Amino acid sequence: MEAKAQARFVRVTPQKARRVVDLIRGKQASEAVAVLKFAPQAASEPVRKVVESAVANARVKADRASERFDESDYFVAEAYVDEGPTLKRFRPRAQGRASRILKRTSHITVVVAPREQKEGAR
Repeated sequence: MEAKAQARFVRVTPQKARRVVDLIRGKQASEAVAVLKFAPQAASEPVRKVVESAVANARVKADRASERFDESDYFVAEAYVDEGPTLKRFRPRAQGRASRILKRTSHITVVVAPREQKEGAR
């Protein structure tokens, strides 16, 4: 049973978050959490939380459907980062000028699925 989790408006640039998401795409869910726990990038914490949330969502869906749930069966089927709204700020510069600072945000989405379900769908 496929489960999805999303974190929206995360104050991490999409480019930096995509570097972290590329580390876990296709990995087993528990392995992905372990990799993210020790990754030095700042974006790894929100991505780890989204992966853990997706696994928890899968557990709840399995309980509702009265199905067996084993976390080791699940892997990261999809993981992607979309760009959120950009906060525009201004900073003083030399000779009375101002320059624009772009504070970018991200929408992080992770989908986990059991291994046999994804292979059977192909």
